[in-house]
Amino acid sequence: METGGNSLPSGPDGVKRKVSYFYDPEVGNYYYGQGHPMKPHRIRMTHALLAHYGLLQHMQVFKPVPARDKVLCRFHADDYVAFLKSITPETQQDQLRQLKRFNVGEDCPVFDGLYSFCQTYAGGSVGGAVKLNHKVCDIAVNWSGGLHHAKKCEASGFCYVNDIVLAILELLKHYERVLYVDIDIHHGDGVEEAFYTTDRVMTVSFHKFGDYFPGTGDIRDVGYGKGKYYSLNVPLDDGIDDESYHFLFKPIMGKVMEVFKPGAVVLQCGADSLSGDRLGCFNLSIKGHAECVRYMRSFNVPLLLLGGGGYTIRNVARCWCYETGVALGMEVDDKMPQHEYYEYFGPDYTLHVAPSNMENKNTHQMLEEIQGKLLDYLSRLQHAPSVQFQERPPDTELPEVDEDREDKDERRDPDSDMEVDDERKPIPSRVKRETVESEIKDPEVNVDSTRGLEKAAAAEATSAKALDIGSLKIEEPGVKLEETSKQNDQMLP
Repeated sequence: METGGNSLPSGPDGVKRKVSYFYDPEVGNYYYGQGHPMKPHRIRMTHALLAHYGLLQHMQVFKPVPARDKVLCRFHADDYVAFLKSITPETQQDQLRQLKRFNVGEDCPVFDGLYSFCQTYAGGSVGGAVKLNHKVCDIAVNWSGGLHHAKKCEASGFCYVNDIVLAILELLKHYERVLYVDIDIHHGDGVEEAFYTTDRVMTVSFHKFGDYFPGTGDIRDVGYGKGKYYSLNVPLDDGIDDESYHFLFKPIMGKVMEVFKPGAVVLQCGADSLSGDRLGCFNLSIKGHAECVRYMRSFNVPLLLLGGGGYTIRNVARCWCYETGVALGMEVDDKMPQHEYYEYFGPDYTLHVAPSNMENKNTHQMLEEIQGKLLDYLSRLQHAPSVQFQERPPDTELPEVDEDREDKDERRDPDSDMEVDDERKPIPSRVKRETVESEIKDPEVNVDSTRGLEKAAAAEATSAKALDIGSLKIEEPGVKLEETSKQNDQMLP
């Protein structure tokens, strides 16, 4: 097991990193429904930009292995996973009670291929973690992942399966400490909740707070028990710009890296914090957003980059394309190359867009108070925790790379009982050099032995669920009282 603070072999910040990129050409076909703001098509648009900017040739490109049931059940409840697997638009009227129980049906609709979609995006994030564990790359990227609201037993905020929690659990097999950073405009509640009582995972979320979904993420919520001060929340107001954002981000994350010394970092890059987002209210430029990626990359620690929210899809594609360039250490031209989605980017056809002149409601005094309080919390962590890691779960074996495989349905697993939609037509891929991962050989894990449920004192606990990772067992402290506004225009990752 590796402790934190290690440097990557690729050297100082200016040097290029070895990057593994996960993409399934079918991901853009999934459709939440008419009028729904979450559009997986944005992942396909991002990929097209990467292809035409010539960035794909500088990365290892992998098609993710779909996450199988037992992988999803490392975090999620068995009955919830079984429900996601069985529900279809045709059968949902017969399962109204289950839909309500698992919070599926409105903001998290049932759509064709829902379970396959979950397997795909989760497979990319877990696959990225496996590549980092096996030192195949310095940085792994899965823009289809980052669905941070999903809970152990329910969907939330357009998210069904929490790929981030699953990826962190994979990283914890090799690294004593993992840092999770969330720059989506919404609080990363599902991830915070999962790791609220452990000191092996630190979660730091920068988000809009106050009458905004999911309603959690108060600066006073800092973790519980062994996890106290290992959950940090940075509550922000409307209109925050690049300068104000980094007045907080850089000092806080610099101190986190110094004190916590993570062995690996997971950065959720939700693009709904950009200026002009259809459902957001921040005023970050693409360069300001990407500066978070650049800064976390500069610490030379294995890094997993994930997507998240983002509802003005032309700007989401712009942002994640530019941030892929940042990961590679390559600058990309502002002038956009001709490609199949070129008309989305008119009238300027540029990569960058100017922020608006909206009011920044984050006063300097507010920012100073937030920074001071969070740095005070961090001062109470004397040093990186020394973890006794007992009975490490078996490694997920690195799949063999098969570059010549031409099976039309490469995602079919003969040992899986997953139903494959043979009628779904694959999208012609523009990838010149794409590697297909074979099935990840994951030894069976005794779920009962790794999932012990306990109750903590309800008066102290502020989390609905948490994972105590000392021996990778799951605890369930008292229930957190939350006020959640479930208006559709705020139900976002």
